[in-house]
Amino acid sequence: MYLKQVKKFTANPILYFVFPVAFIALMVMNYVASEGVDTNELIQQIIKTFGVNGAFIMLIAPLSIGLLGVLFWVKFIQGQTIRSLTTSRSKVDWKRIFFSFFIWGSITTIMTLLAYYTNPEDFVWNFKPEKFMVFLILAIILVPMQTSFEEYLFRGNMMQGMALVTKSRLIPLLVTSILFGLMHIANPEVGKVGYIIMVYYIGTGLFLGILTIMDEGLELALGFHAANNLVGALLVTADWTAFQTHSVFKDISEPSAGFEIIFPVLIIFPLLLFLFSKVYKWKNWKEKLTGNLNNK
Repeated sequence: MYLKQVKKFTANPILYFVFPVAFIALMVMNYVASEGVDTNELIQQIIKTFGVNGAFIMLIAPLSIGLLGVLFWVKFIQGQTIRSLTTSRSKVDWKRIFFSFFIWGSITTIMTLLAYYTNPEDFVWNFKPEKFMVFLILAIILVPMQTSFEEYLFRGNMMQGMALVTKSRLIPLLVTSILFGLMHIANPEVGKVGYIIMVYYIGTGLFLGILTIMDEGLELALGFHAANNLVGALLVTADWTAFQTHSVFKDISEPSAGFEIIFPVLIIFPLLLFLFSKVYKWKNWKEKLTGNLNNK
């Protein structure tokens, strides 16, 4: 089982928290340093200096490279296999990753097109073939690395380490979900929409955590997260988001803290959990999500 299998490795439990704590400390420092700073204005200044693609690389590359860091730490410092960090199966199930990517990528595309055709005045055509192709290559390389880093850090290393120490399933699920959400607190979206958007970020972390625990591996979470960031970045950009890109559309509407923020958390994510549960025949929800780690 995904959370229990780390027991067979002999690393000091403290090692499971060094990398996550260091990363969270950096996020706290970033938040404190950005206090009183208009992060959106700062991003615009970076774009003026380095261009849209240059700014994209500067913002995402540290997290993308972080994937190599967390994998190195787990394998060579903790002495844990990358497979056991990824899944409880005998090998990584790539079909699960691609299925999850396809499902959420398709839903994201459909929802974006519906929004465009329903309220065309909220969008402008932003597609510039040459710039888009350069961005497409950068995004395909960097975005999956960035999203995988966050999954391996929060739903992987941190969740497994907390489960090892607390002997609980629920505590790691809740703590990693909250920390995942708080990681986004310095994003310009928060300043534009307000702290209500944290419901979406924490809710997404909770959804990804449930996926990981119920499916006994990171595969579905890896696919979903990659689709969420990659397809979203390719389709739509806005002047008030963290990723401002050479996307197909540009959202020029004024963002609001409405039902659209909690709609995915309350409606779409539960429906996706239901879908995945039927496809992969999940059982014993209560025991898996809230039971003691020593139980089945």
